[in-house]
Amino acid sequence: MPGVERVSLDNLVEHVRPAVELGIPAVAIFPITPVELRDATGTEALNPDNLMCRASRVIKEAFPELGVIGDVALDPYTDHGHDGVIKDGRILNDESVEILRQQALNQARAGNDIIAPSDMMDGRVQAIRETLDANGFETVRIMAYTAKYASAFYGPFRDALGSGGLLTGDKKTYQMDPANSDEALREVEQDIREGADMIMVKPGMPYLDIIRRIRDRFAVPTFAYQVSGEYAMLAGAIQNGWLERDRTIMESLIAFKRAGCNGILTYFAIDAARLLKEDR
Repeated sequence: MPGVERVSLDNLVEHVRPAVELGIPAVAIFPITPVELRDATGTEALNPDNLMCRASRVIKEAFPELGVIGDVALDPYTDHGHDGVIKDGRILNDESVEILRQQALNQARAGNDIIAPSDMMDGRVQAIRETLDANGFETVRIMAYTAKYASAFYGPFRDALGSGGLLTGDKKTYQMDPANSDEALREVEQDIREGADMIMVKPGMPYLDIIRRIRDRFAVPTFAYQVSGEYAMLAGAIQNGWLERDRTIMESLIAFKRAGCNGILTYFAIDAARLLKEDR
């Protein structure tokens, strides 16, 4: 994607520094796992010294006040590209949750301030909350990917993560149907009951109506993820001179705020923060 690159640990501090200087409160990190470390059950997710955990420690050592958001899911670690354990072509929900529980604990121990389960397994928020609390991490927050749709807009991200070519089948059995709006409200209610501190809607722009419905009904911090496909469309058009850069970036993000978002996860974060600082 234009303007987006993978970052190695030795370059991570300098890559994150502009976010700190511009007042961005938190960064989200996602690991790229080599094929040789992937397996059917995502064993590398349980390694307390995996890339995600090492990256968290590097960031927190350099910038203790910067929030670190850690993605909890198995798709970066499985050889089939799915977010959970598979048997006979079927996702095993409870077995997957047990792995996610330990994965979240490893990330908390590495310094993550926010645990963000994006896997869409049933019951994972409660399991993670119980595990964190039992191990002294009561102040670590959970940002649940509550309304995560089975979307076509994830393509560039999956390719960047190295999962796109590995994915067998699709994720429609555990991600949400783009045609269904009521399910999101039921999921939000459930995740709040299980202990979520905030919820995420993903993708963002195609689901502004979902954001608005959630905000109208629930008093819970609501975030949107302007995902790779959304970013790629806009960045590609900007790169080709079809759209004006600054106005396009800000208008796309204002839409999220207008819909009711308390926060936005976006690849445009540095650009937007600079524009806001310049008051443009």
